[in-house]
Amino acid sequence: MEAIDIVVLGAYFGLMVVLSAYGFHRYSLVYLYFRHRGKRQGPPSTRFDSLPRITIQLPIYNERFVVRDLLASICALQYPRDLLQIQVLDDSDDETATVLAAAVRDKQAEGQPIEYIHRSNREGYKAGALQAGLRSATGELIAVFDADFTPRQDFLERIVQYFADPSVGMVQALWTYRNRNLSMLTRLQAMLLDGHFVFEHGARARSGRFFNFNGTAGVLRKAMIEDSGGWQHDTLTEDTDLSYRAQLRGWKFLYAPSIEVPSELPTDMASFQVQQYRWAKGLIQTGLKLLPTVLRSNQPAGIKLEAFFHLTANLAYPLMLLLAALILPSMLVRYAHLEGRLLWLDLPAFLMTFGSLSSFYTLAQRELGRGGIRRHLHMIPALVAVGIALAISNTRAALGALFGFQSAFERTAKYSSDPKAVSAARRAYGRRGGWRVFANVAAASYFATCLGVAIYIGHWLGLPVVTLFLAGFAYAAGSMLSGVPRPARTMLHAADEPAR
Repeated sequence: MEAIDIVVLGAYFGLMVVLSAYGFHRYSLVYLYFRHRGKRQGPPSTRFDSLPRITIQLPIYNERFVVRDLLASICALQYPRDLLQIQVLDDSDDETATVLAAAVRDKQAEGQPIEYIHRSNREGYKAGALQAGLRSATGELIAVFDADFTPRQDFLERIVQYFADPSVGMVQALWTYRNRNLSMLTRLQAMLLDGHFVFEHGARARSGRFFNFNGTAGVLRKAMIEDSGGWQHDTLTEDTDLSYRAQLRGWKFLYAPSIEVPSELPTDMASFQVQQYRWAKGLIQTGLKLLPTVLRSNQPAGIKLEAFFHLTANLAYPLMLLLAALILPSMLVRYAHLEGRLLWLDLPAFLMTFGSLSSFYTLAQRELGRGGIRRHLHMIPALVAVGIALAISNTRAALGALFGFQSAFERTAKYSSDPKAVSAARRAYGRRGGWRVFANVAAASYFATCLGVAIYIGHWLGLPVVTLFLAGFAYAAGSMLSGVPRPARTMLHAADEPAR
């Protein structure tokens, strides 16, 4: 065996070990969640003698198809109007600005405490809009909602009491999804986010680890924002950046999963990848910015370790892509020089990954009252494939962050819950896959070759791994080429599933 063959095998199995560590981290979150089940967070026993003033900030950019529903839900919130300020922070440069200005005037005529603030530039993007609004915010508390979020009427009344404890800096509510059952893609996205909210937020909040504001559907204390340095726009995840800075300064962050806020999921693969690209790059940027401070701080080792895994999680994508590229050469080296020995080692790594994903995401569904493990286990192969479908785009995001390449804040297009508006919204805001299509077609072609080679040499234990990579990249390319998500017929009736 030549040196290059040894390097290939060493790199292949080394990458397996590193990726297995991130898989094991999912198990640890599930463990922490159940270990600290008795530490569910709720409002303190003390209550406000008099309610605090609240400012609601609505950062908007070119989202004319959803803003009327947003304003209707915000203006229907139950809270004393003399203690409420609603800021519409509009950076739009299309017809949204006209639609919003008119809608705000209508709400003002109804007596709503709402104001329209339009910026002629997008300096700092969302973070810049929030910081600009903060300068004229009169509220002690700041509630933030993206354009597709429609909180229920009792949202403020329920969440405000968490802030009777003056050390609480932020309370995050649970996202739910109006279009959860529109297609297979939206169903899988919902499962991914459910896992995040149940086990990542749940485990971190219950066990005292750092966790983050999700940028919307939450309330922050204005004093906390200012004490922590305000909204900063040197990362694409300004919410996570602020969250870590605040918790390092001792502010308490709470999670309120009993308070649910409906929202909208991206309905096409291109928009989904753009959203995930922003989140992936932003988390790595935040890690580069703040991990050294976290690791040097006097925080407990458990908090530091969890922060490391949290902020570096998206490095798994370039590692996974490199591992994928090595599947074919490592397979050929083992077949040619080891007479097929060690071919079986692909299977344990696959099973560990599959097992951690299965427990993480199916148990999350059970915790949300959506049925047990058996009901959702069949979704895991598709869930893995969708994760693979993000590999190329998120690898570019991670490497861009590591090498300091700057990119604009690209928002996720929102299409409205009104079926009549969807086609117009797609024409206005729909995305084509661009370079991502060609990259995923090339990757799918490569794994079609890998599949053929595996069958030819009789590497049967490697077929599940190769098939999932092929399915993931083919699905990504096919979805972006078609531009329309495939309806999940067996799931369309499931909109009446209990959420909790």
